[in-house]
Amino acid sequence: MDSSTPIPHRGLLAGLLAALAMLGPFCIDAIFPAFPAIARHFGAGPVAMQQTISVYLFAYAALSLFVGAMSDAWGRRTIVLAGLVVFLVGTVGCALAPSMHALLAFRALQGMSAGIGMIVGRAIVRDCFEGPHAQKLMAQISLIFGLAPALAPMVGAWLVAWDGRPLATPPAVLVGWHALFWALSLFTLALIGLCLAVLPETHARERRVAFRPRTLFANYRRIVGDRQFVALALALTFNSAGFFVYIANAPVFVLDILKLDQNHFPWLFVPAISGLMLGALLTSRLAGRVPVRTLVGAGYALMLVASLLNLVAAFVVQPARVPWSVLPIAIGAIGVNLVAPALNLLVLDRFPQYRGAASSVQAFLMLIFSALLAGALGPLIASSALHLAVASSVFYLIGLIGWRWYRRIAKRIPEKIDGDAAVIAAAGASGD
Repeated sequence: MDSSTPIPHRGLLAGLLAALAMLGPFCIDAIFPAFPAIARHFGAGPVAMQQTISVYLFAYAALSLFVGAMSDAWGRRTIVLAGLVVFLVGTVGCALAPSMHALLAFRALQGMSAGIGMIVGRAIVRDCFEGPHAQKLMAQISLIFGLAPALAPMVGAWLVAWDGRPLATPPAVLVGWHALFWALSLFTLALIGLCLAVLPETHARERRVAFRPRTLFANYRRIVGDRQFVALALALTFNSAGFFVYIANAPVFVLDILKLDQNHFPWLFVPAISGLMLGALLTSRLAGRVPVRTLVGAGYALMLVASLLNLVAAFVVQPARVPWSVLPIAIGAIGVNLVAPALNLLVLDRFPQYRGAASSVQAFLMLIFSALLAGALGPLIASSALHLAVASSVFYLIGLIGWRWYRRIAKRIPEKIDGDAAVIAAAGASGD
């Protein structure tokens, strides 16, 4: 970084980068309490409502392949501000959408820009700090960021229930589910103002690399042709899917299966996100002290225990109810984030000459499957607690198969996670 460029106080920078990173997942989870109201407004069925998540994730995945390279070419600050402007346009469009098709189009626009804060934010950290300083900043960002998915459904439920008081006669387009998107618009405006005021350009012009899609895709072909990468990507994708199957189908799980109302989404999200954060915390403490195989083995053991408990709860607890139906989800989430940092590090180390490209491809594959899970597979498996439990267990098992495949074809697995593991562990708390 150019020494003449002032760096904001670490606490302010951590707060700003966490706010930028939380925008994407917050926009997924906050909309769940609004599903019934949006469905009534547009006369949409459950499958159409699931598309509000899947189109968002598809767009998120597509742009994740290019965002890092664009910030390398044109600067971090420029890409962050451009992304926030696009997100603002998409969010205002959602609030004013005249039809379900228009809503889906604007949700895609949101998704195209939602990942910019997270992807570019990590690059900003690495531009400004190294070693323990970077690890500490990423840990601070992770702790702030981890609150977003848990708070989002509660904030969303409150906004959906808001009737416009103390306004006299607020227009219908300002209250109810519309209020959720107006609140997101105001938050995005505040972020734009804050970035203009305090976010520096951390990627000097002399260090920038031209944006060449042909070179990018040539690297991507090399990556997806590597068997070790494929095995690791399989494990990471399906580990995440075993947890995300509940998040993607949160409205059905909470409202229809658990028979709770729109104010009770925290029964799912608080245990789930707490599990992810605890897994990330344990990994950051154990990294460098415990062999990789031991750490990953413990994570998969927790995922398999969660699967067994989940199946037992689905069979025994009839009808499904809290807390028994959500505790296995939290246990599985701990396992997911015990495993994810080590596997992410192994992915990056497969291609040291273009780690960013490897990370982008792995994130793309995970997001694409998450989108398919939300839009196509979700409506097929979300009919009962048992179907969700079976799907989650199968996904965790496929993830374990991917890890075993990697161990069989890899010539060497490092005994310890190096110093960057804490950074990746912090990133893992986001579910990435």
